[in-house]
Amino acid sequence: MSSAAEESRLGALDRVLDEQQPVSTLAGELFAVVDAIEGQPALRRSLTDPGMPEDQRKALVRQLLKDRISSAAVWVVEQAVGMRWSGGRSLIAALERQGVRAELRAAQQNGQLDNVEDELFRFGRTVAGERGLGEALRDRRSDVSARRDLVTRLLDGKAHEATVVLARRAVAGRSGSYDDTVDSYLALAADLRRRGLATVRVARPLTPEQHERLRAALSRQVGREVAMHVVVDPEVLGGVRVELGDEVIEGTVSGRLDDARRQIH
Repeated sequence: MSSAAEESRLGALDRVLDEQQPVSTLAGELFAVVDAIEGQPALRRSLTDPGMPEDQRKALVRQLLKDRISSAAVWVVEQAVGMRWSGGRSLIAALERQGVRAELRAAQQNGQLDNVEDELFRFGRTVAGERGLGEALRDRRSDVSARRDLVTRLLDGKAHEATVVLARRAVAGRSGSYDDTVDSYLALAADLRRRGLATVRVARPLTPEQHERLRAALSRQVGREVAMHVVVDPEVLGGVRVELGDEVIEGTVSGRLDDARRQIH
């Protein structure tokens, strides 16, 4: 399956989820379905079997899930299995994405998405910066539930409930490091608000005025609004380094950041 085809299917499934009420319980149900499918290889094969007609795959979902989860969750899973994925792992990743998006949409509905984004970003940076913690959360020899309990102990009572849910969920990330998984959640949050996502490393803390001027300058650079997460790193060359998607712009070597650099001086 081509990357373009996969992205098209993910976008279509995004739209299916976006038609549902933005409630956190939907996220929990989708995560439960993901865990169930992941633990049953035979079921994964059946739900992605290209030789089984689409209506039969959907009927299997209804048979298994009806009266166990909400009709909205059943509908999302039905539509997912009705699409042609490259295999069971791709289906699992697509449903996991929708669980994360459902949690973020609920936070957005409650006016908490900004807080959740910021808390997730800070926790991801903490994990990246503390070698022992990062190794503990990545250790596949340790039970997933034990690693999730560690996240809960670190965040419970200190962060929004949605932050705790997603930080716990990131422990089972299937590709990349823990903080890479968290970064993928932040990208989904930015996408919900149709924003670009920039991680900005600066040599010294920004004042609120500098933060806003820099954010506005980056938005002008990319032609749309940018959600900006700031990391203070005294060793940053030239005073500013921007990570925008796959692009990294160093303030010392790129004239494109001249306008942005002026905002913090």
